[in-house]
Amino acid sequence: MDWKTWYDGLAKPTWTPSPATIGLIWQLLYPVIFVTFGFVLLEALRRKLPWRIALPFAINLAANLIFTPIQFGWRNLPLAAVDILIVWGTIVWMIVAVWPHYRWIAVLQFPYLLWVSMATVLQLCITAWN
Repeated sequence: MDWKTWYDGLAKPTWTPSPATIGLIWQLLYPVIFVTFGFVLLEALRRKLPWRIALPFAINLAANLIFTPIQFGWRNLPLAAVDILIVWGTIVWMIVAVWPHYRWIAVLQFPYLLWVSMATVLQLCITAWN
């Protein structure tokens, strides 16, 4: 069966956003993620930021990118739950790490943190209920 049929068949909380809403929110977040992550990486490459500041951004990007294949390709809910917890934790780490250097980068992560916080609770519910 296709991913949408599979996902629609899962037990989910009543407040679960529609796939269209989820897609729209990511379309709004990805440009901010791209710009801020790109800036941090560029500053690390220019040696204006220590690599330890860029590390949580790199881990977050990798964990974010593998979530969809884990969740919808492998359909592995427990592993997707672990992955989203890594995504959430690295956002907090990113904010704390970059705050002393570039507060505007840290502030721009708050919508991302808010969305992933909701998505983490949703994923944990879906994992527990299925």
